[in-house]
Amino acid sequence: MSDPPARDFWKHRSLDELGEQEWEALCDGCARCCMVKLEDEDTGRLYFTNVACAMLDLDRCRCRDYAHRRERVAGCLDLRPLDDNLLAQLPDSCAYRRLAQGRELPAWHPLVSGEADSVRRAGISMCGRCFSETHIHPEQLIDHIIDL
Repeated sequence: MSDPPARDFWKHRSLDELGEQEWEALCDGCARCCMVKLEDEDTGRLYFTNVACAMLDLDRCRCRDYAHRRERVAGCLDLRPLDDNLLAQLPDSCAYRRLAQGRELPAWHPLVSGEADSVRRAGISMCGRCFSETHIHPEQLIDHIIDL
């Protein structure tokens, strides 16, 4: 079993230098990246919806099969290596996006607050605020656009 990530590891190394356990620890579990996104064909702008990937456990805001998600879901985001295209698909609150842009982690992030539930209390988590794509017709997605 490997050692847990060192305290404040993200402040001392770049995203490219992080080990797998450190990389995973940066995820706050908000599930915003698991929401279906719509792209404006004319402008390329992405719009987030409150419609979640069918693999998302809506109660826990965790993938039901994280280890195999990319094999099971076409288009599931693989954030490594993180590039500009991927950054655009992540919400502004995302730790990966924030750090890639030279910003700090917010006070509500579990690595800063020391509390796993701080994401929910801050209103960042999608738990209890989304629907599974299995219950939404694709033509209805536009009605589910939200501002993140």
